[in-house]
Amino acid sequence: MAIQVSVVGSGTKHEENAETIGRLLAERGVTVVTGGLGEVMAAAARGAKSAGGTTIGILPGETQTDANPWLDHVVVTGIGHGRNLAVVASGDAVIAVGGRYGTLAEIGFALTLGRPVVVLEPGWQVEGTLRAETPAEAVEFALLSLGS
Repeated sequence: MAIQVSVVGSGTKHEENAETIGRLLAERGVTVVTGGLGEVMAAAARGAKSAGGTTIGILPGETQTDANPWLDHVVVTGIGHGRNLAVVASGDAVIAVGGRYGTLAEIGFALTLGRPVVVLEPGWQVEGTLRAETPAEAVEFALLSLGS
C-alpha cells in the first residue's frame, strides 16, 4: 500500500512551501492527504498533481462544493473541524505548514495517534514534533520517520 502523508496548515504566505512539499512527496510516490480546501491545502494538492501524484481531500462540509480542483478523491464528512482528526489519522505522517488553531489541533491529534509530525519553520512549537528548515527537509524527515 502507498504511503500517505497529511499536509496540514493554512496561510497564503505558506503556499509556495506547501506546493513544494506536495510536489516532493508525489515525486517519491507518496499520496498527499489534506483538508481539501484552499491556501496550504490547495497548494499541497496542486504541487502533488504537478508531479503526477495522487491526492485526497477530507472536507468539513456536507458537499464537495468547496473542494479544491487538485483533488483526486474527496471525502465529505459533514463534521466541521472534527474532520481534522480524519485528516491526520489518514496520514502515516504529518507535515504542518503555517496554520492557526486548526493546525495546532491537528498536530495534537497526530501526536496522540502516534503519527510522526514535522513542523516546517516557522511553525507551532509543540513538544514531540520534528522541526524542518526547508520543504525538502520536511519531506525527508517525514519519510525517514516511517523508515522510507
